[in-house]
Amino acid sequence: MFKRAKPQYSISWIQKISEIPKPVWDELATPLKTPFLEWEWLNNIETSKSATSRTGWQPCHLTIWRDKQLIAAAPLYIKGHSYGEFVFDHQWADLSHRLVIPYYPKLLGMTPFTPAVGYRFLIAPNEDEAEITQMMVAAIDHFCDQNKLSGCHFLFVDPDWKPIIENCGFSSWLHHSYIWSNPSFNNFDDYLKQFNANQRRNIKRERKAVGKANLNMKVLAGEDIPHHLYPMIYRFYSSTCEKFYWGSQYLTRKFFEQLYPHYSHRVVLAAAYTDYDDHKPVGMSFCIRKDDNLYGRYWGSFEEYDCLHFEACYYQPIEWAIKEGITMFDPGAGGRHKRRRGFPATPNYSLHRFYDQKMNQILQHYIPEINNMEQEEIDAVNDDLPFSKKEIQIKDL
Repeated sequence: MFKRAKPQYSISWIQKISEIPKPVWDELATPLKTPFLEWEWLNNIETSKSATSRTGWQPCHLTIWRDKQLIAAAPLYIKGHSYGEFVFDHQWADLSHRLVIPYYPKLLGMTPFTPAVGYRFLIAPNEDEAEITQMMVAAIDHFCDQNKLSGCHFLFVDPDWKPIIENCGFSSWLHHSYIWSNPSFNNFDDYLKQFNANQRRNIKRERKAVGKANLNMKVLAGEDIPHHLYPMIYRFYSSTCEKFYWGSQYLTRKFFEQLYPHYSHRVVLAAAYTDYDDHKPVGMSFCIRKDDNLYGRYWGSFEEYDCLHFEACYYQPIEWAIKEGITMFDPGAGGRHKRRRGFPATPNYSLHRFYDQKMNQILQHYIPEINNMEQEEIDAVNDDLPFSKKEIQIKDL
């Protein structure tokens, strides 16, 4: 059902991305840097029952049409909790509870379970982006008012899109990720040379430990990945969630199985095999590539091997990335291990609007102080990186 917005535009809210043909959606999504707003990825999350109303991720996507042409879209979800977002707003939820103001449900713009920078509205290049964005924000405001949603939140936003949304009245909240940048390294030795002597020795020792365990590493990408490995990705992912991150298993087995064959061109695996079995890996990391960007998503191993985590999640992807001309590697959430392996703290932002006046006033009053504290944390992390030279330049992605 369509509702008229302007004489030449119409607005539609859809509950399944499959309501939009893949080529129509991807005409807007594929030009973007991020692979995680493409139809195949988002549709897989929905059809695999990973993001549903039952799991607290009710798809509710905004689309803008001119006649029968899709000219803009926003992947959005109605949330009844804050799990799977990786922007931890529990303090805001607690404050809202103390003020007797309902915090849930809320409207969220991000790719579910994917803390990777790049979220933005999808707008056709020949449109007036500022005008269409204002139209979409007005539609969101009206939708939230009609459905009694407490606020609208955009997470891990594209830095080029950030000022556009700020101009629409959203408040920026500073966070950080750990991102590896390739300044035109020729090989892995070039990567090692940036570290001080102690850390170079440490990395070499960690890599040797994997060899001493009689493990053989293979990086497989796209069509080179055997079909039988896709269900195994789920097994590794599931085992890691059970061992270390209870309650964080958001994706279903079907999600990983459905990556083949329509999204396999973006998949990169770093797999560890034993000498006696080169068919079934004993450990594996799962990455996604788009152009010169690489994103680490999940990893797991069936047995404990010294330093295999570092080899599969960092060293093998970096070595492969250098050969492939990758310029940016985002290894995923968390930072304890990444700092010591050449991943500086890199700023990213979420954008927020509360519809309760009191909550919004508190947000606008305190968010500058919160952001200053976060910037101090970023500076402290980067001052402590084990590089031989401290001349590190961190850029917004």
